[in-house]
Amino acid sequence: MIKSIPFVVLLVLIRFCLWAQESKISLNGYVKELYMFYTPETQIPGTDLNHLATNIVHNRLNLKWYTSSEFTTVIEMRNRLMTGNLVRKFPGYQATADVDNGLFDLSWISAQSRSWFVHSMIDRAYIDYTAGKWQFRAGRQRINWGVNLVWNPNDIFNSFSYFDFDYEERPGTDAVRVQYYSGTTSSAELVYKPGRNRDRTALAGMYHLTKWDYDFQFIGGQAGNDWILGGGWAGDIRGAGFRGELTHFEPRNDFSFRTTTASVSADYTFKNSFYIHSSVLYNSSGKTGKAGGMDILFNPDMSAKQLSLARWSLFAQVSKPITPLFSGSFSGIVNPSDGSFYAGPALTYSVLNNLELMLTGQLFFGDPETEFGDIGQIAFGRLKWSF
Repeated sequence: MIKSIPFVVLLVLIRFCLWAQESKISLNGYVKELYMFYTPETQIPGTDLNHLATNIVHNRLNLKWYTSSEFTTVIEMRNRLMTGNLVRKFPGYQATADVDNGLFDLSWISAQSRSWFVHSMIDRAYIDYTAGKWQFRAGRQRINWGVNLVWNPNDIFNSFSYFDFDYEERPGTDAVRVQYYSGTTSSAELVYKPGRNRDRTALAGMYHLTKWDYDFQFIGGQAGNDWILGGGWAGDIRGAGFRGELTHFEPRNDFSFRTTTASVSADYTFKNSFYIHSSVLYNSSGKTGKAGGMDILFNPDMSAKQLSLARWSLFAQVSKPITPLFSGSFSGIVNPSDGSFYAGPALTYSVLNNLELMLTGQLFFGDPETEFGDIGQIAFGRLKWSF
């Protein structure tokens, strides 16, 4: 079964870019191949499998049209061919991939069979207008209010999971955004996100300023079933990056619950390029015992209200270039309440200027019913060509 819509969209994008070989048009993107081998902690119920595997060929196209000095039009999309026994044995995995929570459904399955399918999605589609100190943007866009590198309580519009490492661009949201730059280092913005129902609408504002060589931001408004109030900062202490953010969620009705999430992080790069990074996350509604329940394959997304199932989470990372073309890193997350933990080793090799090979793992350990104890181990291999 093949749908014509994605091929028409793709053809229009390519044809338009070939036609407009001038400075007002820019096109870039990449092609990636990602192989995943997953060994669950226990045998998969209802099957005779003790492992799952997928292969994803992923193409991305980023188109920008500088219509005039004031207007910019942006369309970006991703196309993924997914194969493997994860697709074959779990038909529901297709529905997990084909999800669009925005006001407009810009996600579709263009072709499919029993053991493979092609998923396409437009995750950026907006018009930007700039006039003096004012900037207006309408459409699907990335609204990144977070300042930390792992957990972002301030990122109320389009939060993401740290474990979804292959989606560098992060999700977008359908919204209208108005920004006013009141000074060289200060600005205010208001964002309205319409939703398919009241639970998915949001209206919030942020004020940003720089003081004492620190960037500060304050946010407030309504997000879904909650009133939100928070803020964040980003600066440094003796050359080490120092960031933090906090958001309080106050219920608007009986369908929500009160909680406060906060994260603080620090990172530092030594003269020999050795990099260290640490962070802590607090979730007032998180569990202090066995957290349990995380599913990174079929439900990888987290909301800013619940970035972790635990009351406290600790993160650490080290990385270093081994040679100019070869680098390694190791990251980890610990739930101190139930003793479960995650380990993420990674090796990256730059084959050419625009060709990169990466080997990484997501290794989860712990007792049954703990936050990471029931997941298992995953190995990835990825080849990425950028253009």
